[in-house]
Amino acid sequence: MIKLGDWNELVVNRFTDHGAYLEGGEVGEILMPNAYVERGVRIGDRVTVFVYLDQEERLVATTETPLARVGQFACLTVSWVNEFGAFLDWGLMKDLFVPFREQRRKMEVGRYYIVYIYIDEASHRIVGTAKVDRYLEPAAADTYHKGQQVALLVQGRTDLGYKVIVDHKYSGLVYHDQAYAELHTGDELTGFVSQVRRDGKVDVSLQSLGVSRFRDFADQLLDELEQAGGTLPYCDASSAEDIAERFGVSKKTFKRAVGALYKASQIHLIDGGIALGGQPKTPRPVVQKRSPRPRFKRTTPVEKS
Repeated sequence: MIKLGDWNELVVNRFTDHGAYLEGGEVGEILMPNAYVERGVRIGDRVTVFVYLDQEERLVATTETPLARVGQFACLTVSWVNEFGAFLDWGLMKDLFVPFREQRRKMEVGRYYIVYIYIDEASHRIVGTAKVDRYLEPAAADTYHKGQQVALLVQGRTDLGYKVIVDHKYSGLVYHDQAYAELHTGDELTGFVSQVRRDGKVDVSLQSLGVSRFRDFADQLLDELEQAGGTLPYCDASSAEDIAERFGVSKKTFKRAVGALYKASQIHLIDGGIALGGQPKTPRPVVQKRSPRPRFKRTTPVEKS
């Protein structure tokens, strides 16, 4: 079965002036245009291609990588708008169509929106919708364990924090005190599960939980020091805001990591910052040796006559 709007591994049947025709089973042959046929490909070879619909609504194969597949969420930019809806750039030659009925508000050219990509049952076309919440599922209590790493797509800011889509499937939230840096709609990043709430929503932290987060950041801090030439102007006196903006962690995490690296003699403290390497040894003062006292021979006293 061909997976429309997804990656498929297909066999090359034949070549024409237009490109290579791939075996599509029940749907017939699928054209892979010459622009995507790699040199050296022969009849009978298996190729991995993304299958979607061209301007004439015919199946076509490409080796281009889209920004998202059917069944996924993405933040896409509007390329153009007509009387039927908006067309978003999703990384392929043909733009993704979002009908007006699937827009939360009228989309504008040049602006970006979070959309869900699906196959319309009536037209059998690949389309997008900005009404994404209805495609988010509640997570079961045993879906994740605490500290599990997940992929996040930022939906937007709320009073509590940042609304995120977890693993292209669940609704989640990063509380403001767990963000430590400004996030923006469309940001894709890694998070760590704090808990799955009773309503099926997932609370997420941007830092790994437990002792491992300090070890992880300690490694990151060493990398940052090397890239900065060996020194960084951050220390205990630095503000929590400056540390969060520069490293994306809390001041507590920063101090714990600095303490661990200092104890391991991997960094040392300098005026207003930190530097690679153990604490430079203070040279011992040179002590001038005293000249030895002259020794006098004791002579036997002369006897009086």
